[in-house]
Order: sequence, then structure tokens, then C-alpha cells
Amino acid sequence: MKLRLSIILLSTVLLLNSFTTDQSVKQQATETLKPYILKEAAWAMLQQPITVTAETSPRSSGGKHDFYSEGDYWWPNPTDPNGPYIQKDGLTNPQNFVAHRLAMIRFSRIIGALASAYKITHDEKYVKQAVVHLKAWFIDPETLMNPNLQYAQAIKGVATGRGIGIIDTIQLMEVVQGIEAMENSSSLNKETLAGIKSWFSQYLTWLTTHPYGKDEMNAKNNHGTCWTMQTACFAKFTGNQELMKFCSDRYKEVLLPTQMATDGSFPLELKRTKPYGYSIFNLDAMTTICQILSTKDNDLWNYQTTDGKSIKKGVEFLYPYLKDKNSWPYPHDVMHWESWPTAQPSLIFGAAAYQNQQWLLTWKTLDHDPQDEEIIRNLPVRHPLIWLN
Repeated sequence: MKLRLSIILLSTVLLLNSFTTDQSVKQQATETLKPYILKEAAWAMLQQPITVTAETSPRSSGGKHDFYSEGDYWWPNPTDPNGPYIQKDGLTNPQNFVAHRLAMIRFSRIIGALASAYKITHDEKYVKQAVVHLKAWFIDPETLMNPNLQYAQAIKGVATGRGIGIIDTIQLMEVVQGIEAMENSSSLNKETLAGIKSWFSQYLTWLTTHPYGKDEMNAKNNHGTCWTMQTACFAKFTGNQELMKFCSDRYKEVLLPTQMATDGSFPLELKRTKPYGYSIFNLDAMTTICQILSTKDNDLWNYQTTDGKSIKKGVEFLYPYLKDKNSWPYPHDVMHWESWPTAQPSLIFGAAAYQNQQWLLTWKTLDHDPQDEEIIRNLPVRHPLIWLN
């Protein structure tokens, strides 16, 4: 009896040790996501490109190839219907122009799905279809998007564009990750790849030199986090080591020290009208920065400030509320409360980084196919297989 019990205990220990390795996280993630990926990839195989040139707004100050969006929380003034819009924080105006944002989200989903399916199956058909969309957005002069966000998050009567609009291109991160997952495919030729990298190099120049880019970089909440996250992603893709170091230093010296409290929470997000969703979003962005930039010699996952702030503490703070939303001790979000959480990237990235089985198991039980457009928009990572190297 004792021998049998010892064998059972030993087997359990070996299983847990195996289960919590990074390789096992990838295996578990693949098993969990495979049916979703193949279904979405089948949809993506049927889609034709839709870029910013497919639809325009008469309120845009830009041209046909310029990305345009309008501030979500801005509404007509009831006392002056034809005058400048007024703000209602957290309340989205459904009449604002978001066609370009939706097209970019669609593009991101297509590339993420096709790249994930290619990673699982190694079938070149997925890459060939992805290339059609990549050329339409970044290379074809008739349909490409200009490499800037000068007209994003405009406000009628107030601004033709704002730095705050730069957050819209977090959708391009999974495009970049998808390209990296397909980079060695014979169906993605060097000329096309070079053209895409040139586009992102130009966009990085705009992000780091234009006043809008500088404003967004210096934002004190999730907007500053997302500037660093996407800049790091695009810099890694284009081989810009200087910018990668800048983003790593900014995470360690600015984002973590100024945004996180010593308990792991994000006070600036907790003050918002959607404290739960914004806390999740900012944690996802910070963990994604760690996923992008961490190396053996510069491990952001295990970096902590002199007063003990770390990304691990951030995941530990939010985890109980991701596991059981009803335990959330702060006000509920004014919109979309019912749609959070989903299978958040902070959980699977954290599980891989810290070999945490509990976080991985919770991630597996959460929603892997959200339908709420607001949630989809605020998920910077929807296809984690292309991020797990």
C-alpha cells in the first residue's frame, strides 16, 4: 500500500514538473486553441482585403490612404448640436467613425489566425492568403495605409487628430508577430518582407518624432504603456536595437515605477469609469512588453524596482479577480462589465514565465472567442501561439 502511494505521489510530482515547463504551456495552449484557430483560419481563407481605402469619412482632414478614427467618448453637445463635441468618459458614442479601426482589427484577426494555423499545420496555403492581405495594407499603392496616425481619435470641432489615437495600432502587433511566425515560409518572399519592414520603419520614425507620438509616449496611464508595447514590437521586427533598449529602459524606469502601486494594482486605471477593464488591459500590455523584450541578459519578468514592484506582483494582484470577477472590490465598469474577463494574455504569458499551473488552468477555462467588439479591440494579444517562442 505504501509503495503504491509513493508511486502515485512520485507520478504526481513528475506530472506537475512536466506540466509547468514552458514547453508544456505551449502544448497545453495548442491543444486548447487548435479548434478555435482552425475555425477562424477557415474564415480567414475566404476573406478579401479591406484596408483604409475602402471607406472614408467627410470629417477626416486626411486623404484616402490615411487612417482616421474618432474619439470614443465624445458626443454632440445638447445645448449646441452643431458645435464642438463634449466628453462623456467611458460612454462610447456609436455614431462616431470607426470603420478604419474595425478594418484594422479584422486585418489583425486574419493574419493572427492564418499565422497560428500555419504554425500548427505548416500548410503554405495559410501564408499565401496572408501575403494577399499584407501586400494590400503595406505595399500596393492603390490600397496601402500611410505609415502614420495623424488623424486618429479626432474630435469634431476640437481636434483633427490626437496622440491618444496611437493606441489604435496595437492591432498591428499581431500582424507583426504573424509575419515573424511565417517569415521562413517560401510563400513570403524577401522583397515583400523588406517592403513591410520598410513600412514599419517609417511608422516607427513617425511614432518617435511626431508631437502626437511624443504625447502618447508620455501618457501616464495605459496609453503610455501601449505606446511602449507597440514600439517595442515594431522595433524588434525591424531590428531596431536602439529603440528596443529605449522601451526596455522605459518599462523599468517609468512605466513600472509610476503606474503600479506596491500591492501590484494600477491606481490610475482604478480611478476610471471602467476600472476592471482598464486594469486588465494595462496588465496585458505590460506583460506583453515583458514577452517582447525579455532576454536571458535582460529578463523583465524577474525585474523589480527598489520598492518591490514587479510584473509578477501585478499578475498576482489581478489574478483572483480574473478567476472570480464577483470578488472585485472596486466599482463595476459603466460599460462591458459583463464581457470581461476573457482568456487574458497576462495569464498565459505569466504561466510560461513563472511556470504557474494555476494561472494556466484559469486561462484555459476563460473565453477564447469573445464576440464583444469592445473586448476584441482591447485584447492586444488574441493569438498567443504566435507569441510563445
